[in-house]
Amino acid sequence: MVVVLAMGAIVGVAFASGGEIDGWRWLHWICKPLATVAILWQVWHAHWPVSARYRRWMAAGMVFSLAGDVFLMLPQDAFVPGLVSFLLAHLCFILAFLDDSGFAERPWGMLACVAYGLFNLWALWPSLPPALHVPVVVYVLVLAAMGGQSVVRQRRHADDALAASAQWSMAGALIFMLSDTLLAWDRFRFVIPLSGVWVLVTYYTALWCLARSVRGSR
Repeated sequence: MVVVLAMGAIVGVAFASGGEIDGWRWLHWICKPLATVAILWQVWHAHWPVSARYRRWMAAGMVFSLAGDVFLMLPQDAFVPGLVSFLLAHLCFILAFLDDSGFAERPWGMLACVAYGLFNLWALWPSLPPALHVPVVVYVLVLAAMGGQSVVRQRRHADDALAASAQWSMAGALIFMLSDTLLAWDRFRFVIPLSGVWVLVTYYTALWCLARSVRGSR
């Protein structure tokens, strides 16, 4: 079901006419949030979750991601509410990772993700509207912390019963960073051909990996 809905959202955005509300646009509008709902359902009904707390925070992150989906697909510009929604989603994901790992306890992965975020911020800064400077800086730091903490968690559990969960969560978090990078560069720097397709492919892949991380090893 997730794959079908995600494909509907991707096909819809690929063929929708720019600035026009047509059948393809409606397909995108219908399938995009439903795909996230389907992934959220997988999180909540995962067998043998890593922990109840991990699942709750991961589900909360999916709910905020769903809100961000809706804001960013609206005909009017709701970029800031979408940004805030995804920022809250990343905070929830960080809290999920902290269920079984200390914040930046193995710092190199965190430092690498923060450096990646700062590089993108530096490259995009001249193109950012002044009104977005503070929101984007906060968002980039939280996103980088989310990616960095996923690496910390993977290193913490590299050889124990949570290894598979930690690998899935790291894959999801890092792919999420890639998805947001594509979105930001397309919006503020230069047009990326078929950007909507690449953003959604990486976005749904990231959410699916994060959802898969909820399931324990049994």
